[in-house]
Amino acid sequence: MRSLITRPRVLAVLLAGSALAFSPLGGQATAQLPVDQLTNPCFTPENPTSARGGQTADHRELSPAEQKSIDAKTAALVAAKQARGLAPKAGKLAAANVPVYIHVMRSSSGAGDVTATQISQQIAELNQDFAGGESSAAANTGFTFTLAGTYRYNNSTWHTDGQSTTYRAQTRKGGKNALNIWLVNFSYLGIATFPWDYASNPGIDGIRVQYTSLPGGSATNYNLGKTATHEAGHWFGLYHTFQGGCTSTNDSVSDTPAQTSATSGCPAGRNSCSLPGVDPIYNYMDYSYDSCYNQFTPGQSTRISNAWTAYRA
Repeated sequence: MRSLITRPRVLAVLLAGSALAFSPLGGQATAQLPVDQLTNPCFTPENPTSARGGQTADHRELSPAEQKSIDAKTAALVAAKQARGLAPKAGKLAAANVPVYIHVMRSSSGAGDVTATQISQQIAELNQDFAGGESSAAANTGFTFTLAGTYRYNNSTWHTDGQSTTYRAQTRKGGKNALNIWLVNFSYLGIATFPWDYASNPGIDGIRVQYTSLPGGSATNYNLGKTATHEAGHWFGLYHTFQGGCTSTNDSVSDTPAQTSATSGCPAGRNSCSLPGVDPIYNYMDYSYDSCYNQFTPGQSTRISNAWTAYRA
């Protein structure tokens, strides 16, 4: 039985003798290491709250001051683009079709080789969730997703997210508007980059997702494909609904009630914060079970639009 346990992130180290070869006809990519460097450690899921990051956040940490600065920068960039006619007019939201590149990071023995059907189901899940298809309270963000390519690699180190900076830089496809998803076997469900970090480090932009969390996978309570939705939310510029804790700033979105801490499971009526509203446990940006998730809010849709306009359009 697999579980996701918290562990320190592995520093990216370029191993001597590694080689990357692409097959243009099959849409395949294979990376191989010397035999003595091939390992396939097994991590087995433990504390359910470790699901989408656990004690280590599933995105880089942000201080309240940095959060405020980013929000101000985003607003300024949107205003500047609106003045030049390069952004939606006031009251309108951005919309786009996002090309998605899937990178299947298999071990040397083939572990982690998800099926084409699972990948198609994952793309369908993203489209459903960002279209507001699971709840009458959910917002249609206006963003859709199209599979632009699937690439498969054989590298046991990459399979367990070793050399993560290296493998992302070597395999990432497309520009700032392209969502790259690396399917790996690590002790998190997912890790994402933010849109405002693209300019300074474009080579690693995208999300890493535990391959067993895809639809039909073996990650108990987390195998409906919602991890990719959650991490894509970060990639679009959303914070956790519990960002900043029980504060008025919280996640910089006014219609997601503040919560003190992340949710585990699906505890209806949970209210961890004295500020108005119960915890938004059904929101894709909490840490709830996949079966609990069913919505992005209109406020989150507006934030996605602004971040897209500022950093990815």
